[in-house]
Order: sequence, then structure tokens, then C-alpha cells
Amino acid sequence: MRTRPGYIRLYESGELFGRIAALNSISKACALCPRRCAVDRTNGVKGVCRTGALPFISASHPHFGEEPPLTGFRGSGTIFLTHCNLLCVFCQNSEISHPTKTGEPREVSTDELSSMMVSLQRQGCHNINFVSPTHQVPQIVEALPKAIENGLDIPLVYNTGGYDDIELIRSLDGIFDIYMPDMKYADDSAGLKLSGVPDYVETNRSAVKEMHRQVGDLVTDERGIAVKGLIVRHLVLPEDLAGSNETMRFIADELSPMTYVNIMDQYRPCFRAFEEKQVSRRITGDEYRGALDAARRAGLKRTEGAS
Repeated sequence: MRTRPGYIRLYESGELFGRIAALNSISKACALCPRRCAVDRTNGVKGVCRTGALPFISASHPHFGEEPPLTGFRGSGTIFLTHCNLLCVFCQNSEISHPTKTGEPREVSTDELSSMMVSLQRQGCHNINFVSPTHQVPQIVEALPKAIENGLDIPLVYNTGGYDDIELIRSLDGIFDIYMPDMKYADDSAGLKLSGVPDYVETNRSAVKEMHRQVGDLVTDERGIAVKGLIVRHLVLPEDLAGSNETMRFIADELSPMTYVNIMDQYRPCFRAFEEKQVSRRITGDEYRGALDAARRAGLKRTEGAS
């Protein structure tokens, strides 16, 4: 099954160019994410995400460590976007979100970003997977027309930490084929303490519901490769700081029992995690099994996790 990505239809109708203009307008007093820094990023002014007018890229390559429906046989074409709109003390990708070395990452033009997408498709990747896209959505969308003109026609993946403004997600309807948000917390006190945001839970849940409204449950082709839909990631944290029971119930009741959920056991204390005692250790086997049990109790039918 080969599904024509929605962004091509938007390009052909001309609507994509209107979306580009609207997103660039939002960047003039930046309200792309719930932090609403209100800085003029089109003139290179930077807010919390430390990103200005140009795409800021750490790496671009086929990736074989993602969920099986994304990785498939030839990899997910992953573009690692530098920085993030969250400030998680335990950041699992701190080399990308909080780089300290010079050289890479680097700012690139939107034409270069277009070329990266097309190159990944030509290498055989099944999709283009934008990691931490929230703060660079205008740059991504602006790069699409040239990529389409050069043959891009594979699904786009929005791989996010989950702190997304619902209005931004609404503006992306038809552009991204696959949404892959984190659902990090079920308690705002944990979000404030560990990620520096006071309203993660409701913000995250509203955005994820809108993502599901747009793309529905995950659809795969005859090879098991994702073509459209929602994948939810839930990283199990020590002392149930991720609120697995509440999160699994929300997914089953408010989204769908057929939601594809990856319950992840790879938490490791890194970045500044040792500053917070609760997240300064790995999770235990019992903590992880508790999250898997929570998914079963909630009635979720499509969970991925370590056995």
C-alpha cells in the first residue's frame, strides 16, 4: 500500500504556501510553543529554544534504532534538530539538545534542509523523521516545496517531546503523516520540577488528542511499515514520575485502545539528572513491569516494550 502524503496535495493546491506564510508570521513574536517567548526569530532573536531564523541541524542519516514500523528494512530518515523547547534535567539526547562542541551542529539554509530530505529518500529511507521539530516547524515547512519539486514523496514524522501548542498542531493538519509524541508526565508538579514547564499534562494531552484526530491509529503497509497515524512514546521514570497508570488510561479512554504505544525501559540518568535525587538512578525491573501492567489493565492492544 502506497499512500500519497498529504503535504503533496497541499503543495499542489497552493495551500502549503499559505501555511508557510502563517508560520513565519507567528515567528515574528514567537508563539510556536506554549512558552510563547514573543521574540522576533525572523530577525535572529532567540528565546528559550536558542534557535533563530535558520534551521539548526545536529545530524541527518538513516536511523535503525526507532520503532520497527518506522525503521522497517532501510531505516528511518532521521534529521536531528538542535535544541528543544523543553529543559528536561534528565535529557536523554543532551548532545543534540544541549550541544557544547563547536562545528556540528550548524545552521543551514532551508535549501540545504530540502536537500537532506531528498537525500534520505534516495538512500531508501521509509520516511523523513524530524526529531524535536516543535521550535523549527516554520523552517521545516518552508523547506518542503523545493523537496517536493525534487521528488520527495514519503511520509513525514513529527517526533516530539510532547510540549506542543494545540494551535500549532492544528496548523500542521495534512502536512505530517505520522505523529510520534512523548507523553512524559501525568502530574504537572513533575513537569515543572523536571522539565521547567508548569502545564505539561493538559498541554500535552490536548496536543496528542489533536494529533490523533488528524491521523488516527497507526496504519502500516503489507510489510509492516508505517504510512500514517499516531505512535505514542512513554519513557518509564524512577518512582513512577511518568505517571504510567494515568497515562495509559488516558490513551485507552481518550484516544483509542488501538493506539500504538512504545513503553520504553531505557531511562538512564544523564545531563543534569544527578541534581535531582529521584531521577539519579536507572529504573528497576518492577517499575518497568508496573508500566506494562498498567497498559494491560487499561486495555491497550498495541504496545511495544521489552519482554
